[in-house]
Amino acid sequence: MTPLASYRRLLEIAGPAYVVVAFLGRLPLAMSQLGTLLLVSTATGSYGLGGLSAGALAVANAAGAPVAGAVADRTGQRPVVLAQSLAGAVGLAALVAVVQAGAADALVVLTAALTGLVLPQVGPLARVRWRPLTRGTGPLQRRLVDAAFSYEGAADEASFAIGPALVGLTVALVSPGGALLVAAGLLAVFGTAFALDPSAALTRRGSVPLPTGRLVTAVFVVLALAQVSIGMLFGATQTGATVLANDAGRPGAAGLVHATLGVGSAVAGIATAYLPARIGHERRSLVAASALLVLSLPLLLVDSLLGATATVLVLGCAVAPYMIGIFSLAERVVPPARVGAAMTTLASATGLGYALGSSLAGRLADADGATAAFGVTVGASVLAVVLMTTQQGRLHRAVQTALVTEQERDQAAAATSVRSPL
Repeated sequence: MTPLASYRRLLEIAGPAYVVVAFLGRLPLAMSQLGTLLLVSTATGSYGLGGLSAGALAVANAAGAPVAGAVADRTGQRPVVLAQSLAGAVGLAALVAVVQAGAADALVVLTAALTGLVLPQVGPLARVRWRPLTRGTGPLQRRLVDAAFSYEGAADEASFAIGPALVGLTVALVSPGGALLVAAGLLAVFGTAFALDPSAALTRRGSVPLPTGRLVTAVFVVLALAQVSIGMLFGATQTGATVLANDAGRPGAAGLVHATLGVGSAVAGIATAYLPARIGHERRSLVAASALLVLSLPLLLVDSLLGATATVLVLGCAVAPYMIGIFSLAERVVPPARVGAAMTTLASATGLGYALGSSLAGRLADADGATAAFGVTVGASVLAVVLMTTQQGRLHRAVQTALVTEQERDQAAAATSVRSPL
């Protein structure tokens, strides 16, 4: 089956409405951090408070998402995502109300944190649905799941380019508060639709008995650290672009530079499905990590927004293949009943890496400018290369073990089906 045929088959299985809902449902999370920063800093005149509020939202989301993912593994996604979507929409609206009411700084930060705690991570949860959705496709399932993860990687990158752009457009046309209210409306509508979609019922453990097991293993720690490294790259790159934009007297242009990272990544993510199936995801991740390092080095030489934009656009072409490889490895090696917790934990690791990278790059940039910030980008790429180089054997063995276990489970299920009376 060709990659194009795989994408067509996935669209037939899930339905166009599901694909649209799952994409639009992830936009509010992509809008929330920048929207919070602009709302609070504009209303209070304090970038410090704006950054603290946005950071509180991001860290709380990173802490709460794995818990929500673990609960969704036990109960199914429908009740969890439905509750999160409604609570998250209320939280975003409450944050606007609290800020516009001139509330105390502590209450603003607390409201942002509580909102982040309940915001659903639709992208990681959407990945979980593809295995049960493609059940029954026989030997084509693995190829279809790989294609689905390629699409999801591209969709995530597109959302983190479109989300901030939508915030900027709404701020320009309405207000910072209006941007968060738009995010709240999108979450209430499309987050709820994602929760109620029939595919959510397939994630209930009771509907398809799945073996449980440990989530946190040496292999999963490696994958989580790999996502921390890519998060650091995001945070440092955005910080460096912000410094260049401010130096040029065009602070709003930093968002454009960050968007180009998502554009290159989204295109490369779709193209990943065209890689031969014989090339394992551990090898793909190693090649992508090496590309991240090579393509990030020119950032140490750029001194203009145009140069940074062109370099980041090309750098983005290695981002999605790297992340798709990591998420695909996790989907294969963790117990089937823990996939939701695994996907959300990896997404949280990315968020924590973002906070670490932006914080470290910001401190270095205060002393030595954009080049120092981009140095953190290169350092994050070095970490990714070291992880993927030294852990190839461990990852390969884990994949082979998981493959044998899956085959044994399928054989046992087939034997049970044969013995069962009609």
